[in-house]
Amino acid sequence: MQQLIKTNLGRLRILAFLEGMSLLVLVFITVPMKYIWGIPEGSQIIGPIHGVLFVLFVINAVSVGIEYKWTWFPRIALIILSSFIPFGSFYIDKKFLKPAQVV
Repeated sequence: MQQLIKTNLGRLRILAFLEGMSLLVLVFITVPMKYIWGIPEGSQIIGPIHGVLFVLFVINAVSVGIEYKWTWFPRIALIILSSFIPFGSFYIDKKFLKPAQVV
């Protein structure tokens, strides 16, 4: 875990996991709670947390892309777009981020 925290790419991988988990909780738990059972508190708590994680993920993705001299399209664009799709950030981590991580 400390190896991940030491590099920008490692921090991006951590943010990808956290952002992906917050999106899953938001989409599959708190939104149904709000619209099916009328309990909005979950969305009111998880929504802003997910928003902050999303912004940090995008900023860090661009920063890592510049550092590693990745092309804007398709690599950086795909990494950012993955955060809009449930399970997308997990796929991007496996496909792009983990192989680029130097241990």
